[in-house]
Amino acid sequence: MTKILLAGATGLVGGEALNQLLADERVTELVAPTRRPLPPHPKLRNPLTDQTSLPLDASWWHVDGAICALGTTRAKAGSAAAFRAIDHDYVLAVARQARASGATRFALTSSMGADARVPFLYSRTKGEVEQAIAQLGFPSLTIVRPGLLGGQRAEPRPLEQALEKLLRIAAPVLPASARISPAATVARILVEAAIKGKDGSHLVSAAQIARMRHR
Repeated sequence: MTKILLAGATGLVGGEALNQLLADERVTELVAPTRRPLPPHPKLRNPLTDQTSLPLDASWWHVDGAICALGTTRAKAGSAAAFRAIDHDYVLAVARQARASGATRFALTSSMGADARVPFLYSRTKGEVEQAIAQLGFPSLTIVRPGLLGGQRAEPRPLEQALEKLLRIAAPVLPASARISPAATVARILVEAAIKGKDGSHLVSAAQIARMRHR
């Protein structure tokens, strides 16, 4: 009997996590706040909201575990400030409110190379939000750092699609850390962590994700 919160259900990893959670008999209720309505499901609660109107006093925050699969790019967000508002401020707000409402397990999609000390905006922002969430006191915290995500995106990304094809061809000779991170595999790690995550902090690297594909 487990209640899970999923932030980012309309993204590549979030969409995979959504399907897995809805199909998982261990999950009795799934709360998935989105900007646009999701297809209805008997155990899905789908409050409509966004980063500018996050209802911090809503009852649906009371969950056992939470997954955050939110993320964008500077190009898609439109500016460095808008990117940080989503990938740092909104992600942290979700984590903070889930913890304040009683969640004991939190699973976060981050990125390979996340490091608060580097000058690059994307990697630095991911590293900073990792550090901030680690200070919230979740008994179980899992951070997943995938490489280039593989899967069918709703919106076309020609450069990423071309790179994904090249990496798939070269996979046999590439180190595990340089291989594609399938979105379905990343989602599976997040789902297990949110439902049955062990106590402590856990970091899952792109190399570990690549090796999991063959189990």
